[in-house]
Amino acid sequence: MEEIEVIKGLAALAQPLRLQVFRALVVVGEAGLTPGAIQEALGIAPATLSFHLKELVNAGLVTQERASRNLIYRAHYAQMNELLAYLTQNCCQGEACAVESSSASCGC
Repeated sequence: MEEIEVIKGLAALAQPLRLQVFRALVVVGEAGLTPGAIQEALGIAPATLSFHLKELVNAGLVTQERASRNLIYRAHYAQMNELLAYLTQNCCQGEACAVESSSASCGC
């Protein structure tokens, strides 16, 4: 993954509403969500949601697909995993990381 892609991804997730939208898409899985479902679940105004979805799509973290009359948004798991891999690529100087209480943390 190129550094510019990492920066775009992290910048997109550095905004609270975009982070909420992305997490909601990750939780729902491959089924994805329509903008209406996201609005209802998170209480976001349509124009605001549209702006944030566009930013997530531009960062490559979310995909958009037309299904009949609806748009379906999904988390782009491959891109998400590449971003996480980039962030942890040289973790712990090659040593195995310790896992503490249901969340991974570096045991350096």
